[in-house]
Amino acid sequence: MTTRLTVDAEPYEFTFEPARTALLVIDMQRDFVDPGGFGELLGNDVAPLRRAVAPTRRVLDAFRRAGLTVVHTREGHRPDLSDCPPSKRARGRLPVGIGDKGPMGRVLVRGEYGHDIVDELRPRPSEPVIDKPGKGAFYATDLELVLKDQGIQSLVVTGVTTEVCVHTTVREANDRGYECLVLEDCVASYFPAFQAAALAMITAQGGIFGWVATSERLLKVIDGLPAQA
Repeated sequence: MTTRLTVDAEPYEFTFEPARTALLVIDMQRDFVDPGGFGELLGNDVAPLRRAVAPTRRVLDAFRRAGLTVVHTREGHRPDLSDCPPSKRARGRLPVGIGDKGPMGRVLVRGEYGHDIVDELRPRPSEPVIDKPGKGAFYATDLELVLKDQGIQSLVVTGVTTEVCVHTTVREANDRGYECLVLEDCVASYFPAFQAAALAMITAQGGIFGWVATSERLLKVIDGLPAQA
């Protein structure tokens, strides 16, 4: 018998099959989330992003206990920057930009310390990690192949930043037919106004891009699933 669960969400309840649902943890990388990373070099306060780590960890633990699919993403580029458009490198006229040496190694370069995911959310060997060169997790990656291989139809979305990589990925997923539940306390922006606006855009017009709920509401139903060995 197919198990279906329902979460109290906005603009209305979100119903999903756990076996066909993946937790997507977007770009929870040191360069964005930790002090001394690229985000802070840009002049941002990383505290709002740090606040998303603990609730994301609780959701991650719940998915793991239930044996559900988990996928992580990282934004970054090849060491030779051959997959980084010149326009992206030039954007912002930054003193320390993509490919430059920063406190955590070369900024947003694969294999560098800052490019990797924070320790609290470190992927398990069995959890796919999608390295992406752009904002969206579907662009120039094999994410869709990974999801199709697992029979995934719904995504529980966490990560940073809400208005950039999270939003772009949710829009991409929506166009591909995936149902997305965004957890408002597990996504974050450096800018409070952007956080509020981005979440409102998702649920507007009857959920034009998806649903929004708190992690607590999701955990109430996920925690009822039997634990997997």
